[in-house]
Amino acid sequence: MGLELGYIDGQTPLNEEEKEGLLILTITSHGELDEYEQLNIEKGLEWVLSRRLKASEILSQQFIKQLHKKMFGEVWSWAGQYRQSEKNIGIDWIRIGVELKKLLDDTVYWIENKTYPPDETAIRFKHRLVNIHCFPNGNGRHSRIMADIIIESIFKQDVFTWHRSNMVKADEVRKKYIDAIRHGDKGNIQPLLDFARS
Repeated sequence: MGLELGYIDGQTPLNEEEKEGLLILTITSHGELDEYEQLNIEKGLEWVLSRRLKASEILSQQFIKQLHKKMFGEVWSWAGQYRQSEKNIGIDWIRIGVELKKLLDDTVYWIENKTYPPDETAIRFKHRLVNIHCFPNGNGRHSRIMADIIIESIFKQDVFTWHRSNMVKADEVRKKYIDAIRHGDKGNIQPLLDFARS
């Protein structure tokens, strides 16, 4: 019996080739997958917390890939590798490297020039990163953790609360999160800023 996944609003379906990257073959449901991914994410967070990170290290393609691999590498063989398929969200996969470099360069500029307050810098980074959608899966969770790393390691401020949810369940919190992302898509970042601190 293969992995059968049901998707909720805002989730990115995996194609058959990507599903074959599952490393734990006993997983058969989305609930089990979420549990294993959460355990792996916690190990990834331990890895982050064990390091003293500099802005130049955080704001690099290497770190973005490395963090994703630490978060999902025990569950997916493709963890830490940019996607090579089109999705229901995100840019054309062929442009990921170029758009990510632009985002990283922009973020360095924002920080150096104090373009935005710290929270807004981190949340703008998160919003653009999730819209690039670098990886086959895990982009929302990865981008939220990147925002937390930026706010804590670069700006020395408290991490975001994100409604104290990992937002993998279809509930009101996830709906508010997806709505806030969609407001950001239209140029209004404030709902996402508010959500991140609620």
